[in-house]
Formats: sequence, structure tokens, C-alpha cells
Amino acid sequence: MLIRAEQDLNPIETEVFDLLVGYDIEEKNRRKQLASKRLLEARRAIEKKREEEALATYVDQERWFDND
Repeated sequence: MLIRAEQDLNPIETEVFDLLVGYDIEEKNRRKQLASKRLLEARRAIEKKREEEALATYVDQERWFDND
């Protein structure tokens, strides 16, 4: 916004400038949201893997009692 304050812009130029700045802010927010979503998915995958590993010991122990 410093550029805008230093220059004499007509109303149309001001509106275009504000739209461009607004677009940049929205794009930055979208990228942050996408990064947060990916991080959350990675955390969930790690938790799922840990749960599966923890449960695998019980599943393997139960196979000892199968009559195959």
C-alpha cells in the first residue's frame, strides 16, 4: 500500500491497484489453506500408521490361536 500512498492515482487506477493487491492476498491465503490441509492429511496418515502398527501386535497374537 505504500506505492499507492506515494503516487497520485486516478479512481480507476486506484480500483485496479486495490483489486490486484486483493487478489494477491487471496492467493496467499489460498496457498496457506492448502498447505494446512496437506499438513493435516500427513498428520492423520502418521496417526493411522501408528494405530495400525500398535494393532498389528494384537492381530498377530490372535493368529496363534487359529486352527488353519
